[in-house]
Amino acid sequence: MDYDGDGDLEEGIMGEIQGLQEMLYGAMQAYSSEVAGSQVTYDAASYPYFFDDAGESFAAWTPRLAKAAYNYQVSQKDPGEFAHGGKYIIQLLYDSIESLNEALSTPVDLSAANRIDHGHFAGSEEAFRHWDEDGAVPGSCSRCHSAEGLPLYIEQGVSIEQPTANGLNCATCHNDLTTFTRYESESVEFPSGATLSLIEVDAENGLDANLCLNCHQGRESTVSVDRLIGDLGDDELSEALRFLNIHYFAAGASLFGNEAQGAYQYEGKEYLGRNEHVPGFDTCVECHDTHALEVKFEECGDCHEGVASPEDLQNIRISEVDFDGDGDVTEGIAGEIETMREALLLAMQEYAAGIEGVDGITYNSDAYPYFFNEAEENYSTWTPALLRAAYNYQYATKDPGGFAHNGQYILQALYDSLEAIGGDVSAATRP
Repeated sequence: MDYDGDGDLEEGIMGEIQGLQEMLYGAMQAYSSEVAGSQVTYDAASYPYFFDDAGESFAAWTPRLAKAAYNYQVSQKDPGEFAHGGKYIIQLLYDSIESLNEALSTPVDLSAANRIDHGHFAGSEEAFRHWDEDGAVPGSCSRCHSAEGLPLYIEQGVSIEQPTANGLNCATCHNDLTTFTRYESESVEFPSGATLSLIEVDAENGLDANLCLNCHQGRESTVSVDRLIGDLGDDELSEALRFLNIHYFAAGASLFGNEAQGAYQYEGKEYLGRNEHVPGFDTCVECHDTHALEVKFEECGDCHEGVASPEDLQNIRISEVDFDGDGDVTEGIAGEIETMREALLLAMQEYAAGIEGVDGITYNSDAYPYFFNEAEENYSTWTPALLRAAYNYQYATKDPGGFAHNGQYILQALYDSLEAIGGDVSAATRP
């Protein structure tokens, strides 16, 4: 990752730190001149280190500037910081610049800089810091949220408690750090019980793609939703019901569609299977950079017009059918999904308001368990019909690449949920 945004991916971490130090010092001088009325200067060899234009101890402090200066000094006084905790220092510097920018008329440009690593290695994020208070990652989560959980699962078929970690590391996926060969999964079991593999799709890349499927499969399925509901009637309130969360980035389940049954599939309906796409672009590692995780969008433009950035991928549609019924047949499949997802939430709210004893339902994608009542308490008055719809709403929300992984499968699940809960599908078209 290019932390200081200078385009140099060969320099060491200390070089990245020095680049951010220069940016922060510039921001401090601009802020002190513009806001405090006196430009601050720094001398690492002279106490108290910060001085004004006249060479006197700097006295025009604001809380914002004092915090930034403190972090700047922290970064100066540990010459071995690149080894001791380089990425922590990078975060302090980045945050200090960002804070000063809030008060600057001409902010320091951070558009090319980066505070954290790519997702698998972003050790400061919730995906890896969630269990800090517990001191360990439980076995139910350690396969994907610890550095050592996946190798253990692949080798032994079990998941046990693991130490917390600063993200995944090389040995999470590579079984030999001299040849960089990778752990092998001939097939992968999904939450529905289906055992699936991408080796048949691509003998060369399928084995590596299977490695991704061990985590990017979600945690629930049609099977688990039906198991929880049991024999309850569609509109029957039950304290035994609770929201089942598909979890994040269930791309593999989306890709396989009906074979994995990651979305809730309604009885009597037919659903699309694996998204076959085209040879050369039909596995995880052919479309995504395996370390940066970013989509290799440049090659998409060979077949899809107008793709010059990752954001342009959302404009791809293939079909001319107006699935969401909004009259726009030029928007991408991502837009079709978004409109139908919005319609489903409104239908869920109307459904909840129409049943005696059911509280109004709201959704917050950033707060577990995501669905809340009007009092902002965890939503608990579920019926099977509402639970199925909420599950599919969450499914479509938590796979942001669903439009590419298997867009029409996602649309089928949303359409069926909307129809089952009494929403208006008269203008929509089910794939």
